[in-house]
Amino acid sequence: MQQILSFLPACLWGFFACLAFGLVFNIHGWGIVICGFGGALGWFVYQAVQHMAHNDIIAAFLSAVVIAVYSELMARIRRCPVTGYLQIALLPLVPGAGIYYAMRYCVAGENELFLSTLLHTFGFAASLAVGAMLASTIMRSLLPRFYHRH
Repeated sequence: MQQILSFLPACLWGFFACLAFGLVFNIHGWGIVICGFGGALGWFVYQAVQHMAHNDIIAAFLSAVVIAVYSELMARIRRCPVTGYLQIALLPLVPGAGIYYAMRYCVAGENELFLSTLLHTFGFAASLAVGAMLASTIMRSLLPRFYHRH
C-alpha cells in the first residue's frame, strides 16, 4: 500500500500535464478533466506494472491499453472524438528522454550506447502504439454489439 501511495505525486503531475495539453488541443469543458484523469490513470498503470514486472516496455504496452479503453469509453459517453482523449492521455508516456539520450550519444560518437538507446526507445514507442491500436480496435468491434442488445 505504501508503494502505491508513492505513485500518486507522479500521477498528479501527469494529470496537470494533460490538463495543460487539453488547453493546447482546444478540448472544452469536462473533456479537459477527462483527459487529465486519463493521463494520471495511464501513468499509474505504467508505474504499477513497472514496479511488479521490472520491464518498462511491458508497462508501456499495458498502460496504453488501459488509456485506449478509457478513452474509447469516455468518447462514447460524451459523444466526442476519441483521438483527443487518446493523444492527450498518452503524452506523459512519450519517451522524450530516450530520444534525447540517443541523440546525445550519437553526437558524442558513442555508437554502441546510441544504438541500444535508440532501439529501446523505438521498442517503447512501438509498444505504446500497438497497445493503443489493439485496445481501440477491440473496443470498436465490441461496443456496437452492446448498443444493439439494449
